[in-house]
Amino acid sequence: MDARYVKTITDARSIIEDRDLAFVKVGVFDIDGVLRGKYLSKDKFFSILETGFGFCDVVLGWDVNDQLYDTDSYTGWSNGYADAKVMPIIDSCRELPLEDNMLFFLLEFGDRAAHVCPRQTLKRVLKKASDMGMTATAACEFEFFLFNETPQSVREKNYRDLTTFTPGNFGYSVLRASVEHNFYEQLLALCEEMDIPIEGLHTETGPGVLEAAIAYDEALKAADKGALFKTFTKILAQKNDLMATFMAKWSKDVPGQSGHIHLSLKGKDGESLFFDASKENNISDTMRHFIGGQQKLMPELLAMIAPTINSYTRMIPGFWAPTEASWGVENRTCALRAIPGSEHSQRVEYRIAAADMNPHIAIAAALGSGLWGIENRIEPTAAVVGNAYTQQFPDELMLPKTLWDAAQALKKSTVARELFGDAFVDHYVVTREWEERQFRKAITDWEMQRYFEII
Repeated sequence: MDARYVKTITDARSIIEDRDLAFVKVGVFDIDGVLRGKYLSKDKFFSILETGFGFCDVVLGWDVNDQLYDTDSYTGWSNGYADAKVMPIIDSCRELPLEDNMLFFLLEFGDRAAHVCPRQTLKRVLKKASDMGMTATAACEFEFFLFNETPQSVREKNYRDLTTFTPGNFGYSVLRASVEHNFYEQLLALCEEMDIPIEGLHTETGPGVLEAAIAYDEALKAADKGALFKTFTKILAQKNDLMATFMAKWSKDVPGQSGHIHLSLKGKDGESLFFDASKENNISDTMRHFIGGQQKLMPELLAMIAPTINSYTRMIPGFWAPTEASWGVENRTCALRAIPGSEHSQRVEYRIAAADMNPHIAIAAALGSGLWGIENRIEPTAAVVGNAYTQQFPDELMLPKTLWDAAQALKKSTVARELFGDAFVDHYVVTREWEERQFRKAITDWEMQRYFEII
């Protein structure tokens, strides 16, 4: 049996028995989109297929460096970091081609932990769409830089003077893609075998940077695929003595790395709700209100889209990252790009997101704000024509400049609490405030170079 045909508990048992597997691998995404998991014996896995099992909830109570948050929210010292219930997602079964005869299953948190689980948060937004008679499709595209480095070498170099996979600016380069075809083809094959099909893969502008566009799917599956793509691209790179980074921006001298989200809505009969041939640019009223909601809520939901300190270094004029909640038709200087097309391709590109996003949380924000716009018939501003970087926008469309400011905007957002729940918003804000406080403890190279001698 092919792993992608596993849909039921019976299927899961059969494929494991047929392959005579002693173990399977399972994993759950944390708040930052880091995949946390373990091996489970066949007997243990079979025993939890219907009931789930306990997974230490510390993975919801620590940061990307396994440092415990200093404020209890969902979990903490006050509850002793108890086990939280997780359930295997049966139809997430995937081959692990980089490992010998191994299968992988995603998990998601249940019970009380479901209120702060990123995947469950997206499912709540999708339930809202369903209640409105709509289904959402989505696709992620990521830029990422490759380096001729290892986990050991980057630490020995203190993350300085790193050697990129290839030198120079070679955007859309057939030369680079042909010379380095081995890695490209490995990545394409890996993603195909893991049911993360890639529609396009090319070099971007910058030394050693690639961009991959993942094929569109139902929004929940698209988020799963986006998050898995990031993890297994890093794994493939390290197996080739390379390193991949999905930081929003790793160098002041090159553009940042995008994580754009493409979204569209369908009705109960599968018809496009964004396409109306009688309207300018085929933009239906539903699509226009969807954009209006995304635009209006972007400043207060930005922490869910731009989740790290580093996210905000990318959002500067002229570096392909918007600085305000702007929108335009086929305009890549805007935060929202309306893409006219056929009934099957009409969509919105949420361009403010970067490669450091957690796809489940970012899609929840991008989709939830659009649904709110439809519900409330929110009209967007006039579409930007020309260069958005050179135009003036009202204060309410300006985006927070730091993670701290974005977290405070999210904390105050009544719409965010309606869309995602108080438990999620409160917990997520705690995690972002922690991230900001950790950064404030750091002494940067810039400070040393600027002040060490002269002050």
